[in-house]
Amino acid sequence: MRNSNQQFIKTISKYLFILGFLFLLTACNEKPTEVKKETAEVEDVNKFKDIIWNVKAIDKDGQSMDIKAIDPNGKTFDVKAFQNSDQDSFLDVKAISGDNNLPIKVIVSKNRFAPVKAIVKSNVAHDIVAINSVGEKLEVKGIVRSGNIVVLKAVDKDGNFYAIKAISPDGKMNDVKGIKINTKEKEMTSKGFGVYAHVKAMHPSDNEDDLKPKPTKKSKKKAKKEEEFKEIIWNVKAVTIDGKNLDIKAFDAEGNKFDVKAVQEAEQHSFMNIRAFVNKNELPIKVLIGEEEFSPVKAIGRDGTIYDIKALTEDGTKLDVKGISRSGNIIHVKAINEKGELYSVKAFSPDGKLNGVKGIKIFEREKELTIRGNDVYAHLKAIQQ
Repeated sequence: MRNSNQQFIKTISKYLFILGFLFLLTACNEKPTEVKKETAEVEDVNKFKDIIWNVKAIDKDGQSMDIKAIDPNGKTFDVKAFQNSDQDSFLDVKAISGDNNLPIKVIVSKNRFAPVKAIVKSNVAHDIVAINSVGEKLEVKGIVRSGNIVVLKAVDKDGNFYAIKAISPDGKMNDVKGIKINTKEKEMTSKGFGVYAHVKAMHPSDNEDDLKPKPTKKSKKKAKKEEEFKEIIWNVKAVTIDGKNLDIKAFDAEGNKFDVKAVQEAEQHSFMNIRAFVNKNELPIKVLIGEEEFSPVKAIGRDGTIYDIKALTEDGTKLDVKGISRSGNIIHVKAINEKGELYSVKAFSPDGKLNGVKGIKIFEREKELTIRGNDVYAHLKAIQQ
């Protein structure tokens, strides 16, 4: 009887052990429910099928005119805007020549209106024209500069101006305009041509189409008074998940802090410089090439000194501001808190207008340029959303 009881106990113990093991195994495989947040994790780069936007001039009756590049022999080439990512706020505009896409630039000129050309090779470029319904060719020109924007128009023989637009297959519309990165007359030299501005397609801005061209010599004195513009300073903030605005500041190596602002220097506010105000100097802010996972955002002093750009919480905690991902020509810039959560960075005008703060790439290559020994990945700007 005793042996039977002992055998029974051994059998029960064996089954209890197996059940306990299975329960433990199941518990180990269960995962807690994940709460999805916008955090600074490595982003997967999804393949994006390029979207080609048509580029047109719009006449006074609302009819479209084809925009073409034309060589000295009269051969024409299509001009298109290229969307190669999920963002459509800052697109390249190029002429298609066989398997090549030719960059289009506004060229430095002493004439009243700046020529717009597709650059082919050394000292060779095609004119950019609009072709109306009767086959007349209207030159595309840069007619006026407003801050970092050069307004482009097709110009007919009577001096009438026609807007240039990029139109997506599903009907979205961008303005085609010249973009200036620096304040100098000449941005760069490309294959023998002095480049005044880079041609891009951007989200429409309601205060640019009506900008007037530069005055003639006869009316310059009168126009100078009319064209005076009082600079407008926009505040730059990081916006938290619960809608609080955090100050963005520049810091030197000793911990001294300085204001960071967007500067509206003209009527247009679709593409503005962002600067650090250090003592009496306004320093450019750039997204730099770095070895870390996310790209550092820094102000660059005149002697090459680097200033950190940080967002400040209510208790004074400094949050990194970084370029966290790229979408085509746009680098998404965010403040990152201690949990890895991402805060958008925005520019706010005194009267409540709002721009996004983004890194802007003009070129497809990684390095845009080098400033005082610092390799620049992108230019920090406040742009129309």
